[in-house]
Amino acid sequence: MAVSAFALSTLSSSPLRVRSFKEDLQGQRVAVVGLGNSGWAAVDLALARGASVLAIDKNEQFMPLENDTQFSGNACLQTILGHCDTSLLANADRIVVSPGVSLEEFGLSTLLQSGRRVMSELDFASELLPENIKILAITGTNGKSTVTSFAGQMLHNLGIEAFVGGNFGTPLSKAAKQCLEAPTQRQPYQVAVVEVSSYQMEIPNQHFSPSVAVVLNLTPDHLERHKTMENYALVKCSLFSHMKDGRLAVLPQGNDFINDAFGKKARECNVAWIGDLPGIKVDTAAKVATFKFPSSELVTNLQLGTLKAMGTHNFINAAVAAFSVLGLDVGIDNDSIHNTIESLTLLPHRMQIVCRDAHGVTWVDDSKATNVESTLTGLMGLKEHKLVVLLGGLAKVMSGNVSNGFEKLVELLNDHRGVITFGSSGEMIYETLCDSGISIPCVRATNLEGAVNCARSMARSGDTILLSPGCASFDEFRNFEQRGQVFQKLAFSS
Repeated sequence: MAVSAFALSTLSSSPLRVRSFKEDLQGQRVAVVGLGNSGWAAVDLALARGASVLAIDKNEQFMPLENDTQFSGNACLQTILGHCDTSLLANADRIVVSPGVSLEEFGLSTLLQSGRRVMSELDFASELLPENIKILAITGTNGKSTVTSFAGQMLHNLGIEAFVGGNFGTPLSKAAKQCLEAPTQRQPYQVAVVEVSSYQMEIPNQHFSPSVAVVLNLTPDHLERHKTMENYALVKCSLFSHMKDGRLAVLPQGNDFINDAFGKKARECNVAWIGDLPGIKVDTAAKVATFKFPSSELVTNLQLGTLKAMGTHNFINAAVAAFSVLGLDVGIDNDSIHNTIESLTLLPHRMQIVCRDAHGVTWVDDSKATNVESTLTGLMGLKEHKLVVLLGGLAKVMSGNVSNGFEKLVELLNDHRGVITFGSSGEMIYETLCDSGISIPCVRATNLEGAVNCARSMARSGDTILLSPGCASFDEFRNFEQRGQVFQKLAFSS
């Protein structure tokens, strides 16, 4: 389907247009590229701001947004699916790009370099957030959804109105629209806790300015898009580009890529470290965290023993969330944070205990472990359990393609009951483990169902069957959520 430039220009002048609460984009044309959750929310926000909107996605199977009840009858909206004439993008006043869309698509990189106003959905939303809303931004290769969720739960449990979303859950554009529509004297949020992916920061942001920003870690991932670890780190550290006035930056200790990138991207931040002081040190054996903020001499402790989440790495996740919330300076103290620890719950498919079956076997769904480092973290957190581990799916590109990375798991795996590999990369993973000295039973299965059947026959009473694939899910499933749901269904059928 194609739309002429003339047709696009007529959208803004239609008499059927419905006025919204604040129409700062009145008369402007906004192209939104990518119509997943973030793109949909950006379209909704752009229309609320008074723009005429061209909604674009290369997937011809998508439903045109005009057929969505949210937008039905809105003459200011036009959807293009499949091929799109790039001249339509060049003629737009703004181009808002969803995180799932690479800059190599639709000529976006060229448009950005030519000076066209190309924006991320994150930045488009941030432009509308009231200045008095404090932003806690969390990124990293692994653990960012868990830390974001923990921080949001802490704030909610302490009576702080907080938006929680971004890269997972609710897009930031939805929060921006809620602020746009709220009465001036009553904003809906005091804090926005935003998970940020590297894809959301490929386009330089102009408006996204966190009060506290966290990079949890950086390990090889998404290199098919970022190419090198140096580029990956630079994109992650773009999080700090617009922070000033001594705002708090929390960084992983000892990561040279992050240290170099932070020096190039950051300006006037106070730096705290995950693993050192000032910052956060966690004794996972004693289940206690020690905090020291860079702007204070005070050292405090946070007891983590009441945390019910599985995996010792979640003590660190909870500690980072608590430190970050305290850093927002919204009237919360250490004692108050301590009272929230017991009530924290993990998101689905992240070390989620599914069931204990009739044979005394515990089933754990860690389908969100889509790279080797995440699986490694999970194994380290379950050292006290005897595991049957399911590895497989679609392995990700590793830096330099020297290895697929699964050899890193062998030392930890050798303490457990067995390993089953599956999916399109299952044979490759099997060969890597065997070549690297795996000493426990290692079996190949065709798919997840076959892997579960093998695991069931291998496990003994008291063991744990762990799905922590170390791979993307796209060879067999739409996403990691569907993979986890299928695993859980299979577990309950035992």
